[in-house]
Amino acid sequence: MAVVSPVEVQRHLSGVDYPATREQLINQAQKEGADERVLEALRKLLDKEYRSPAEVSKAIGDED
Repeated sequence: MAVVSPVEVQRHLSGVDYPATREQLINQAQKEGADERVLEALRKLLDKEYRSPAEVSKAIGDED
């Protein structure tokens, strides 16, 4: 499976109110039409609250 960039993930998280849980991020990405690569990247995040888009991007970048 191809690696997804944090920027690509952020395109599907518009409208998220932070802090947000992993589940909220996944749900929003699904609503925004994210593909399976983006959803898989979000599913790999730790199950915690993320305080900002930057924190989500960092966490996704750390998964690489």
